[in-house]
Amino acid sequence: FRIALQEEGGECVFSSEFNPHAQRVYEQNYGEYPYGDIKGIASECIPDHDVLTAGFPCQPFSISGKMKGFEDTRGTLIYEVFRIVKVKRPKVVFLENVKQLVYHDKGNTLKTILAGLSALGYLYSWKVLNASDFGVPQNRERIIIIASKERIFDFSKVSTRPRKTIRDVADNDETKFEYLD
Repeated sequence: FRIALQEEGGECVFSSEFNPHAQRVYEQNYGEYPYGDIKGIASECIPDHDVLTAGFPCQPFSISGKMKGFEDTRGTLIYEVFRIVKVKRPKVVFLENVKQLVYHDKGNTLKTILAGLSALGYLYSWKVLNASDFGVPQNRERIIIIASKERIFDFSKVSTRPRKTIRDVADNDETKFEYLD
C-alpha cells in the first residue's frame, strides 16, 4: 500500500505492526519504526487521514492456514479496522486479503466484513486481482475491497500492465541465474 500510494503523491501518517522482526524490517525499508499492536492503540492517537489501508491477517481465511476465520483472534483484527474507521471517518477504506476470503465460510465472512463497512456508512466494491496483471513477476491473487462514503469504486476502470517474468526483473549483469524450463 505504502509504496503505491506514495508514488501517487500520498503520505503515510501512521503504520502498525506487532511483530518486532517485521517492525525492524519496516524501519530499514522506510526509515520509521511502526507502532505496535493495533489493539493497544487508541483510535484518537492515530492521525486524521483521507485513506485508511489495511492488510489484515490472512492466515485465518487462507487455504494454507487452518481457516478458523473469526474463531482465530487474528481473524478478528478487521474489527480493529472498523473501530478506527468509526472514529477517523476516512474518505476511503482500502482493504486487501487472500482470494480465499471470498469463499471462506460459504461467503459469510466476506458478507460480514461488507456489512460492517455498510453499517459505518460506506459504499463498497470488491474484486479479486492478480499482481501479475500489474507488472509484478508474481502470480498472487488477492481480494481488494474499496469503500467510500461518496460512491462505489468502479473496478472496470483499473488498467493492467503487461505481465513480467523473473527474467524481466533479475539483475543479470551482476548475478548469473540458473533458469529451469
